[in-house]
Amino acid sequence: NGKVCGVTSQGETAKCKQVLGDPSYFMETDKIKPIGKVARWLFIMSHPIPNTGNVDSCQIIIPAKQFKSRRSDVYVAMVSYAHNVASKGKYVAMISGTVETDDPKRELQPLLRLIGPYDADFFSVSDAYAPSDKHLDTQDNVFITSSYDATTHFETSTEEVLDIYERMTGEKVDLTISADPE
Repeated sequence: NGKVCGVTSQGETAKCKQVLGDPSYFMETDKIKPIGKVARWLFIMSHPIPNTGNVDSCQIIIPAKQFKSRRSDVYVAMVSYAHNVASKGKYVAMISGTVETDDPKRELQPLLRLIGPYDADFFSVSDAYAPSDKHLDTQDNVFITSSYDATTHFETSTEEVLDIYERMTGEKVDLTISADPE
């Protein structure tokens, strides 16, 4: 009937009525399309980002119009040992942005002065994908998320989860339910 009925992996099949997956599971299909690239630059530091009041965490969004030639915002996030993500006295910062040129590291370099000195850094560029226009109707009961974008606050990911939940169940998520036991 054209609807998913299971997933087979390593010779074993799990029966199901719906499948939810990220684009990496659909790379050789027409179910996804490339939508760009995301650059992420991670830093291990021995100090918080300067001029943030020595906070343990922060997020900074730099609007595209603050740059001479960017079309999209750039994001800076920092967390620390207080969040159990680094050794005591250490901080982890990330600068991320949608790639707009052939030199993504150079695009993000002006933000180095914002974070200050660092102990180590790791730079990567990831391809980004979204469900193809043809596949948005999900009549086959296969639901595909988009790749993570450059944002550090997960707003777009949260909106997508709420949208997919509604398409999968036919109902909106009820966020008025109390987490406290009755």
